[in-house]
Amino acid sequence: MDTHLLLSNLTNPTLLFFVLGIIATAVKSDLEIPPTTVKFISLYLLFSIGFKGGQELAHSPFNAEILYSLGFGLLLSALIPLYTFFVLKRKLSVADAGAVAAAYGSVSAVTFVAAVSFLEAQQLHFDGHMVAVMALMEAPAIIVGVMLLRHYEADDSAAAPRLGPLVQHAFTNGSVLMVLGSLVIGLIADTKQADGIKPFTTDIFKGFLAIFLLEMGMVTARRFTAFLRYGRFVTAFAVLVPLLNGCVVAIVSHGVTENVGNRFIFAILAASASYIAVPAAMRLAAPKADPGLYLPMALGVTFPLNITLGMPLYFALVQYT
Repeated sequence: MDTHLLLSNLTNPTLLFFVLGIIATAVKSDLEIPPTTVKFISLYLLFSIGFKGGQELAHSPFNAEILYSLGFGLLLSALIPLYTFFVLKRKLSVADAGAVAAAYGSVSAVTFVAAVSFLEAQQLHFDGHMVAVMALMEAPAIIVGVMLLRHYEADDSAAAPRLGPLVQHAFTNGSVLMVLGSLVIGLIADTKQADGIKPFTTDIFKGFLAIFLLEMGMVTARRFTAFLRYGRFVTAFAVLVPLLNGCVVAIVSHGVTENVGNRFIFAILAASASYIAVPAAMRLAAPKADPGLYLPMALGVTFPLNITLGMPLYFALVQYT
């Protein structure tokens, strides 16, 4: 791994604000960002990513690579929960294993946003269709997770939720709907009119991301302590499995696209874990699963791992393979 690249990422202002959030919680500061502000910023980030992706897609010819990329993303989202479920089931209950597997098969939109910022710092480009890949990777993980739960859960009452409403929820979830809707709007919007809102979609993006990561740092610190009682197994899983997924995909994605930015995005999507859409779905599908397990794993361990050490590692792999 390039040491200079690692140090550059660790001294990125947006990441340092994340660290500040952790410190604020650790010292019991009264620093607080109002929930309505956090929600607005999160919607803004998704809007900006989706709209810019749609604009890029509007100026890109539709080709086989787009279809291959969409198919590859869907395949990853189905395979990752499939294999992780059996690893987790050795130590966890079926409900907990299914919920955690679904979370790690799905993606984190916030990690995706941080990855986009990382690429911009390297002055590298990724194609607009990768935004669609990210949004479409939510549903397969939920479907596979619920199917595994139904098959292995002895208590029939746990299998009551139907797949239809869960899949619908995956696509109508606010974060997914915002990024997909913005993608479509960016795709069909007039170019000259779209340039009129460019200062809003581009110029202030990193500032909002820094404030959002400050909040994420505070949330991470609060939730990390909640799952320490689960011991070393879940901590090792939350560290090693994302790194394995990200590194493998960084290498094999060369067969899908030669674009370094696209390959990096694929790696970060494979390495990330959902802590918004999947937990909401698992409340219905796996009421016995403990949110105090899968939420802190995704947000308290995997998220900071990816934005500190993961991104420079995956980027080095896509550059040299």
